[in-house]
Amino acid sequence: MYASPARARQTFSFCTRSPMGWDNAARFCIQTHLIYNRYIMTTAWVFPGQGSQFVGMARDLYETYASARAVIDAADAVLGFSLSKLMFQGPEEELTDTLNAQPALLTHSIAALAALQQATAYELEPAAWCAGHSLGEFSALVAAGALDFADAVKLVRARGAAMKRAGELRPGAMAAILGLDDAKLEEICREAGAVQVANYNAPGQIVLSGEKTALAHAVELAKQAGAKRAIVLAVSIAAHSELMRAAVQEFRAAVLNTPLNVPRIPIVSNVTAEPLREPETLRQEMLAQLTSAVQWVRGVEFMQAQGVAKFLEIGPKDVLTGLNKRIAKRATAYPLGTRENIVTYVEGMTA
Repeated sequence: MYASPARARQTFSFCTRSPMGWDNAARFCIQTHLIYNRYIMTTAWVFPGQGSQFVGMARDLYETYASARAVIDAADAVLGFSLSKLMFQGPEEELTDTLNAQPALLTHSIAALAALQQATAYELEPAAWCAGHSLGEFSALVAAGALDFADAVKLVRARGAAMKRAGELRPGAMAAILGLDDAKLEEICREAGAVQVANYNAPGQIVLSGEKTALAHAVELAKQAGAKRAIVLAVSIAAHSELMRAAVQEFRAAVLNTPLNVPRIPIVSNVTAEPLREPETLRQEMLAQLTSAVQWVRGVEFMQAQGVAKFLEIGPKDVLTGLNKRIAKRATAYPLGTRENIVTYVEGMTA
């Protein structure tokens, strides 16, 4: 087992200050290189988006970890109502409403990160990169230190409200298509009309979004082209499509008025699959992602090319863990959204 990064830094500092410690210092130089190669250069934190919410989410974290409890209580205070009760008890229909699902997912993810930090005695391996799927990108901003949690809660609540109103103005639909390549589905979108790729989730697993009639036509074309499955999803909001243009306009003021910091950890963009390092590019990303496809495959491939070999999915369920295993087959991936997941992971760290 490697020493923790904090312990390695402490020992190296001690050795270099001692005239009798240079041999030890040299040895710890080598070990520190290995530690940083393992812990920093090879780990990414990733955060899930909508669809991962469920009644009972984060309740075990709240009951076990004081740090997670503080996060969830803070979300309740910011919103002025008991989000925690909705997360723990439902009803499901109310929790699934994008107005509530977005702050619930953010809160669960940041509570899970706090629980992980507490469970590892605040020596959780730091990440070289952060990324989040759609709404999860806001969790990544908080984890990277670019966005204050309280501000993030208000921001995603505003995002949910804007998306809901845009969906009421221009109702749409979404569909999951399995078994066709990107180029074929992009061709189908062009033929179908007002429909576009919303999520490049994994090889052969893509979500389309757009006007209902055009989407139904795209689904039929996908079936004719040999798709293994083509399923219209039970949503009325055409996320990541031009039908969200009104949401961009409504959300803009909230984004511009929210303080942002330079992230301590670079964030991989949903829109471009490239690093986001400056507040202005973060603001552009928040708005652009509403009408742009989530480039999850390219983002994971980018992180793998930078040396990432471990993905920690911090938040509810394990959707991204499954996707990442399909995209980055040489990497390991761990879901870390429950007390059981966290205990098992921490036991593995100390074995």
